[in-house]
Amino acid sequence: MNPPTAAAPARLISRARPILAAEAESIVWLRGLQPAERERAIDDLRVAQVAPGELLCRVGRPATYWFGVLDGLLKMSNDTALGMPITFTGLPPGGWFGEGTVLKREAYRYNIQALRPSVVAGLSMATFHWLLDRSIVFNRFITQQLNERLGQFIAAREIDRMTDPDGRVARGLAALFHPVLYPGVGGLLRITQQELGYLVGLSRQRVNQALTVLQQAGLIAVEYGGLRVLDLERLRAYGR
Repeated sequence: MNPPTAAAPARLISRARPILAAEAESIVWLRGLQPAERERAIDDLRVAQVAPGELLCRVGRPATYWFGVLDGLLKMSNDTALGMPITFTGLPPGGWFGEGTVLKREAYRYNIQALRPSVVAGLSMATFHWLLDRSIVFNRFITQQLNERLGQFIAAREIDRMTDPDGRVARGLAALFHPVLYPGVGGLLRITQQELGYLVGLSRQRVNQALTVLQQAGLIAVEYGGLRVLDLERLRAYGR
């Protein structure tokens, strides 16, 4: 399933702005940088609004920025050799992505698309590599990102092979409550049933049924405007 595609807007860079102080405070990796490193990073960071359906990254396009989600929800996806869409992961607030592509200075091998109006920050490739050359703290953050992302993609492959819809929803939901990759989520994930359906490849109606099952099992609580996980470990292991 794919979200509706918005008309192509002006290029993101043309409507980007400098990052606000409050936004910078929410970025975890900035906190451990030395003053000069932090100053350069903040001066370099640009922020843009992304419309629902808009592609932030496209397969085959060269990487120029390392991106993070300040607000909203994105999805990382691609098409199989048979033309079937496959979703790798959702990207909620606090998530930074594409470090592997920026490290290797490659073209994107996936699409990043907004599922709702989102606010995205970008750090230029030049400053990304400048920080890698100078900051041990930044290097540790990127190493941890790559390690956690590897585990996430292995889990995503397992989810993709699951035939039980309740299990797909449980495991897909658990992946969005990742304290290292998505520190901005907190205890409540603001997501609609339709958006969750886009991420796990199910209809909104089937997602609703699965959420009812998971709530009755005491794993989640469906609240106004989002979902709260009550037992993350059981949710991660659901269907095994």
